[in-house]
Parts: sequence; structure tokens; C-alpha cells
Amino acid sequence: MKKDFQKWHKKKEFLQDEKARPFFHEREVWFCSLGENVGFEQDGRGEEFLRPVVVIKKFNQEVCCGVPLTRNQKNGQYYFSFSLDEETSTAILLQIRLIDSKRLQYKLGDLSEADFIEMRKRLTQLLA
Repeated sequence: MKKDFQKWHKKKEFLQDEKARPFFHEREVWFCSLGENVGFEQDGRGEEFLRPVVVIKKFNQEVCCGVPLTRNQKNGQYYFSFSLDEETSTAILLQIRLIDSKRLQYKLGDLSEADFIEMRKRLTQLLA
């Protein structure tokens, strides 16, 4: 499938110049404008290029570290599955990335404290 980088660049320009920064916290799940990316990097979808992400680490009000999610069931050391609003989501741990908070569009919910601790533990093991 051909990617529409021109459309994404217009959206990215809006995010940079006009989008206000939302207030957010660690453990929250947000729909985030991840955009149109290269190769196997996770893309956003739809008009807003959205994908759900978990906020893993908040550095300040401008940037955070996030992990993209998928509804596809995946197993192995590079994935972490959990329940969010009675649906199973899978965090794609290898796709961890720095995210400017201007990309955050709206909050979906919160990870349980236990799932959040386990996800961070799995990320630490993966990066060690």
C-alpha cells in the first residue's frame, strides 16, 4: 500500500504550529497522531493518523516516552498484553519512542497499576 506522506506533512505542520499541549500523566492511554512512518514503524490511521499509545514516562509537559498499541494478539518478549475497558490490547514494546505531547489527541483510559509495573519491568528487561 502506498503511503500518503504529503497528507501527513500537512497534519504535522498543524500539530507543530497550532495544537495546544494537553495535560497528561504516566500510565494513561491516549490516541496519538503518530503519522505516516517508514517501513515497519507503527503508523497512525485515519484522517488524524491516530494510534493508541501508553505513556510510559513523562519527562515534562512537552515530551513523554510512549509505546504504541495494537488490538492484534501477539506473544513473545517484544509484546505485552493487558485488558483496557474489557478489551485486550497489546503493547508493541520494540516500538517505544519519544513523543511530543502535541501529538496526544484524546485520552482513552488508564492501565492498571499492576499492568503498568509489569510493562515497565518487561521494557527494562528488553533494553538491558
